[in-house]
Amino acid sequence: MITPVALGAGCGIGLWALAVFLFPPRPALGTVLTRATAPPTPAPPEPAPIPAADDTGRVARLGRPAVAPLRALGLPGPRLGRDLAVLGRPPSTHLAEKAVLAVTGLLLPALPTAVLAAGLDPGLGFPVIAALVSAGLGFVLPDLRARAAATRLRVGFRHALSAYLDLVWIALSGGAGVDSALGDSVTVGRGWAFDRLRRALDTARLTRTTPWTALRRLGEELDITELTELAASVSLAGTEGAKVRASLAAKAHALRTHQTTDAEARAHAATERMSLPVMALFLGFLAFIAYPALTQVLNGL
Repeated sequence: MITPVALGAGCGIGLWALAVFLFPPRPALGTVLTRATAPPTPAPPEPAPIPAADDTGRVARLGRPAVAPLRALGLPGPRLGRDLAVLGRPPSTHLAEKAVLAVTGLLLPALPTAVLAAGLDPGLGFPVIAALVSAGLGFVLPDLRARAAATRLRVGFRHALSAYLDLVWIALSGGAGVDSALGDSVTVGRGWAFDRLRRALDTARLTRTTPWTALRRLGEELDITELTELAASVSLAGTEGAKVRASLAAKAHALRTHQTTDAEARAHAATERMSLPVMALFLGFLAFIAYPALTQVLNGL
């Protein structure tokens, strides 16, 4: 019994460590508020340029031979490609990670099978099924992580976009033109979303294209429909001379309302999930109480 117990305990500890790694605990509310209200620190000096992400990393080097076959299969798909663009991650690195995790999952059941084979006969079906399941999970896990991270970044971008719309509306109310309102408002904010907006507007200025064209391209690249709609509204002001102040204010209000509704829905869902452990504990307690009586009844039959 010692060997199965030790193997079960080790497997449980490994699964717990993997769960903590994949889903780290959320920081305390006070820590988040302190980070959000802290004054910005001075920018550090520019570091030396580093090689591209495709040429660094052990996982990328190990999975590099599998990148071309996976690309031939049409991976990554259009939706996943937009998620990777949001994360700023090269598709080749993502495909290499998928290949390495799939091979690792395929070989992972071999170790416990070899250990159990010393005293037990697990048969051929169990290792094969476990290897296929582990390989499938390893192949899909990078996609799920990338999709979840891209979703979080899009939510943060929409929050920043609502603030940016307010700034543009204020600038337009003060008599600024469309181009100057877009350029001056983006310099106020900081963070990933404002950096992407600032980079898009700088690219439009350097390439002598209209700012709404750059915003539309950015919205299509990041798969954010609100930014594409903003570009369409601003283009009417820039080409047709339409008054867009009221339209921008309405868009900002609608975006904030949608974000509030989503936050309330997530809060209600989290509240519902909190009741599941309590119900599981209650059912376990009932089973613990009822087991002796049920055993006596069955033995009496």
